[in-house]
Amino acid sequence: MDWLPVLLAVVALYGVIVLIIRQKGYFSEHIAFYGPIIAIKSMRVGFFDRFRRYSAFLRLYATFGVVMVVVISVAMTILLFVSLTYTFAVRPPPTGIYAPQNILLIPGLNEYIPSTLAVWLAFVITIAIHEFGHGILSRVESIRVKSMGALLFVVPIGFFVEPDEEELNQAKGMKKIRMFGAGITNNIVIGGACFIVMILLMGLVTPVAGPVIGGVYQNYSAQQAGVPGFSIIQAVNGNDVSTPADVSALMNATRPGDSLILTVDHGGVVSDYHLTLSEWPEELGNRTSGFLGITYYDTALVLDGIGKSISPIGFLRFLTVPFDLAGFGNPLRILAFDTAAQQFYVVPFAGFFGIIHFLFWCGWINISVGIFNAIPMIPLDGGYILKEGVDRLFEKRGIGKYSMYVVTFVSTLMIVILLSLIMLPYLFSITAV
Repeated sequence: MDWLPVLLAVVALYGVIVLIIRQKGYFSEHIAFYGPIIAIKSMRVGFFDRFRRYSAFLRLYATFGVVMVVVISVAMTILLFVSLTYTFAVRPPPTGIYAPQNILLIPGLNEYIPSTLAVWLAFVITIAIHEFGHGILSRVESIRVKSMGALLFVVPIGFFVEPDEEELNQAKGMKKIRMFGAGITNNIVIGGACFIVMILLMGLVTPVAGPVIGGVYQNYSAQQAGVPGFSIIQAVNGNDVSTPADVSALMNATRPGDSLILTVDHGGVVSDYHLTLSEWPEELGNRTSGFLGITYYDTALVLDGIGKSISPIGFLRFLTVPFDLAGFGNPLRILAFDTAAQQFYVVPFAGFFGIIHFLFWCGWINISVGIFNAIPMIPLDGGYILKEGVDRLFEKRGIGKYSMYVVTFVSTLMIVILLSLIMLPYLFSITAV
């Protein structure tokens, strides 16, 4: 299906609706326009007041979050400098993770983030969680919330909470810092919780029996005989096998040039393949037995690795999963994508991997958004936290008039680094021609 005419029709319909609303003044109290963006807002924000009864806990939670945000902010600043140094040293082309569309966390546009229901639902929930964090802490810190609502035509939807500007400006120190850090804190905490639930659910999965072929080497025995990847070996020369070790034991008695019958189950269909064994590649070792030319997919090892990932370091490993597009190159891709590897696991109920994928992307997007927003750069939350901290520090020393210069310098430096990481690959490719 050609989606361009559909997209153009949707944009045209959107334009007509916007024009009618603006000209007729419909819903003027609840609808505002910011260029092509529609803000649908409500002044009924009593929902946030319900959280004031938990003020002591939420302040403690937000204070912990501020410490976490500061640590992440410093780490991100160091990482950006390291990335810039690496970019100058390696001079990468503007492709892959260095392509500009892949800098943006937009499903479908970013080639590493699929446009699926699980991803979009996680994306919308992430934005809502972030903004509600600001709204809740505003009321906890006695800052009035004027309105809340949704932004339409913002990839494709966003949310906002609008604190009273005068009361926000009057708030000082940790009250203001906690409010600004609440969105990031919510994202990191909810993201981590999603990963934990995902890991616990994967503990309900059991691997299928038998040696699983994860892939075949090009121009070697299995590939030449047409043995498919993503299949399960049932027998070697009529001898039943149940583990890769069983296969290796039988292969030890063979020599290059020997004929062999490999029985495999591929998608429920059992077939025999006649192989002429190859010699082992030199890079895999100097062995005298025949070489099948296959790699194994160790389901038990994958599940064990997932089960041991409940830690901040383990969660960081999950953040790399979308960027490995090499099929079975990263076995953890079953957590994020529909892959052939899913058939090698026995799941407890139908639709199990759909829930796993949602939890993965909800965790991944929440943590990614939280980390990005912690960068000390206005208008990001990390920038406003930096500003409030510098303002208070400089005021105590009687040099408050200089705080804006420091904040402006840091923000500008972060912007220059981010833009450099985007533009340098293009400049390198031009100068290399």
